[in-house]
This record gives sequence, C-alpha cells and structure tokens, in this order.
Amino acid sequence: MIEKVITIFGSSKPVEGDEEYEFARELGFHLGKIGFAICNGGYGGTMEATARGAKDAGAKTIGVTIATLNAKANKWIDEEIKARDLFERLRILIEKGDAYVVLRGGTGTLVELSLVWELMNKNFTQRKPIIAVNFWTPIVQTISKQLLNEGSIDGAGLVKIIDTVDEIVEHIKNTFAIENKR
Repeated sequence: MIEKVITIFGSSKPVEGDEEYEFARELGFHLGKIGFAICNGGYGGTMEATARGAKDAGAKTIGVTIATLNAKANKWIDEEIKARDLFERLRILIEKGDAYVVLRGGTGTLVELSLVWELMNKNFTQRKPIIAVNFWTPIVQTISKQLLNEGSIDGAGLVKIIDTVDEIVEHIKNTFAIENKR
C-alpha cells in the first residue's frame, strides 16, 4: 500500500499546554493512528505538536525546513527535507500532501492555505481535500463568495471548514475509505 501523507499547516507560536498545541498534538496522534504520515514545516508550535502526536501513534513524520535558517527541525521529525528557500518549502509541502489540514495561524499559514487553494482552483495541481479549522471561516467564506461571483463553483467548494479533531479525522477516513481503527 502506498503511504498517504497529510500536510498540516499552522502556527509556530503555541507551546505545550496551550489549547492550540494540544489540539494539534491530538490531531497528529489520531491521523497517525489510522496510518497517515504527517508532513509539516518541521519547527515548533503546531508543527511540533502534530509531529509529536504522530510519533506517539507510531507514524512517520516529515519536516520541510529552510536550509538558510539557523533552526533545527523538532525532535519528533523522522525525515527532514531542507528546502533552499520559502518558495521551495511551500512547493514541497504541497507536493507531499495527499490532503491538507490548515490549523490556526498567521500570515504564513494564510499563504499556505491560499497557495494550495489557488493551485487547485486553477487546476495546476490535482484536487485533494483541504480542511481548515473554524478560525479561517471568515476568509474562506469571503473568498468562496468571490469565486462564486466569478463563476468558479468548483473552486468555491474546495475548502471544507471542520472544527474538531474527531470530525477532521472522520472526514479524512471517509475521503480515503479507511476502516475504523480507532
């Protein structure tokens, strides 16, 4: 069976004990438990949390870091891929994913969400599930409305808002027809 990878985007700011960190850790654990590898930016915050959760479940983790930054991948990353720059990092994160989960974040996470959405909307890449947490609802609704106004019905429906770990995991299981192993 070909290994499926979930690329997770999110903030580098949360620390252990924060609600966002623990949400990401639980998500990584449950996705890892049903057999997915986790790919993310490889550093701290929700990147660390999802990798840590996945490792606790025995899953593979991939971190895509930037070679020119003086920062090491977090200790829960199995495979570190060092990108030359931010643009190559974004390309690799998107290419690795069979689905994408967008957690809370700032402008960097917004770029990731926007880029993966636009690549699919313009058919530059294969359509794959994009799941965003409720934090992104106002942005997703605004952009979806604009896409509908432009006649892009398919593009408007590419991002699904889901706000709980259980619902995210269930959606991914259903998308990939995975039996319940939880």
